[in-house]
Amino acid sequence: MAPRILFVFTSADKTLTGGQTGYWLSEAAHPYYALSPKFEIDFASPKKTFPVDPNSVNAATDAKDTHAQNFQTDATVQAKQAAAKSLTEVNPDDYVAIFFPGGHGPVIDLPSDPDCAKLIEAFWKQDKYVAAVCHGPAALAGARKDGKSIFAGRKVAGFSNTEEEAVGGVKWVPWLLEDKIKELGGAYERGKDWEPYVVVDGKLITGQNPSSAEPLAKKLLEALA
Repeated sequence: MAPRILFVFTSADKTLTGGQTGYWLSEAAHPYYALSPKFEIDFASPKKTFPVDPNSVNAATDAKDTHAQNFQTDATVQAKQAAAKSLTEVNPDDYVAIFFPGGHGPVIDLPSDPDCAKLIEAFWKQDKYVAAVCHGPAALAGARKDGKSIFAGRKVAGFSNTEEEAVGGVKWVPWLLEDKIKELGGAYERGKDWEPYVVVDGKLITGQNPSSAEPLAKKLLEALA
């Protein structure tokens, strides 16, 4: 049997201002299609729901992003969503890595979810890869090791303040990811806005924005090889 990777999605479908949100389609789709030929992928989310940000669906259409468009209609993906676990049902022993796609949704529900923190801490304790892209690193904000954030003293990428300002998203979320990473002792790193940027620091792999999703998956493939 192929080794397994867990994708953890947000269940949040509304921003703080009431707009529709969820996970960002391409940030799940591109890693899924990069990793699934060699790994079995399972899905989990707090409520076993998978709200997708409608803006990301529109972006995929505008960009003619076939991976993202296929992800929505892929029968295997739909079966994985139907069979998804809640965060409390996941056994970290079953997986070699955990991955968090972005979108504004993960900033709303995952950082304050104690089950999410416990799950990440279990993977981290077992010295397994923890990966997240764009707003996905927000999910790691509640996780600790030896009383410190797992960001502390590590290089971390994530959606930048200037990118958040550019999309008008500052009021949609409880805090800005770049600020939170720094507040928790992480060494925030970034490239140019909207261009791919991935940071590998030990078993922590993070990417800055939507265009970083596939490069991040490739880094995870290399690491797990």
